[in-house]
Amino acid sequence: MKDLSNYRKSYEKSELLENSIPDNPIGLFSKWFHEAEEIGGSEEINAMTISTIGLDGFPKNRVVLLKQLTSDGFVFFTNYESEKGKAIAKNPNVCLSFFWHNSERQVIIKGVASKTSEQISDDYFYSRPIGSQIGAIASHQSEVILNREILENKVTSLEKNLQGKEIVRPEYWGGYLVKPQEIEFWQGRPNRLHDRIRYNLQDRNWTIERLSS
Repeated sequence: MKDLSNYRKSYEKSELLENSIPDNPIGLFSKWFHEAEEIGGSEEINAMTISTIGLDGFPKNRVVLLKQLTSDGFVFFTNYESEKGKAIAKNPNVCLSFFWHNSERQVIIKGVASKTSEQISDDYFYSRPIGSQIGAIASHQSEVILNREILENKVTSLEKNLQGKEIVRPEYWGGYLVKPQEIEFWQGRPNRLHDRIRYNLQDRNWTIERLSS
């Protein structure tokens, strides 16, 4: 195994100070998101890690895509019967995280996930390419299959059967809204003295505190 102890980087691009941040963390997140987009260097700025507590009691992380940012929180779409969907049904407390290496920033969000309205799920589902719509119907996400051919054959069969017909969003596929309870913003700084600002939601108001690096 290669020794990784000498992998080091000095973070020097920016700072995060209390006198330059808004009272609401959604505003700061939106600002950082657009700045990461302007800097570039990542094909999917909206890629985020979501952590859930599985039915087996273990935490599990995976990357999904943020598709909407609202004043209420963060929206992504998935199969409700997937492993993450079943985990959320049992325990809706989740954690989201973003890491934008080119801007040397990380955001960690603790929140509660709930299904979006059917209208929101419909609107996004029908905005997707036809192939993605069919893929969502064909794949029983997280279920064990013998080989890829089974999945590809199912897609081919659906393409033939649905040709010229209206595709209907399956009930097991839709959106989740994660309403944040805590958001931490991390800005890399020199000598590992990073800036960490944490917002906590208390009685519908956000409090702000600095954490030691």
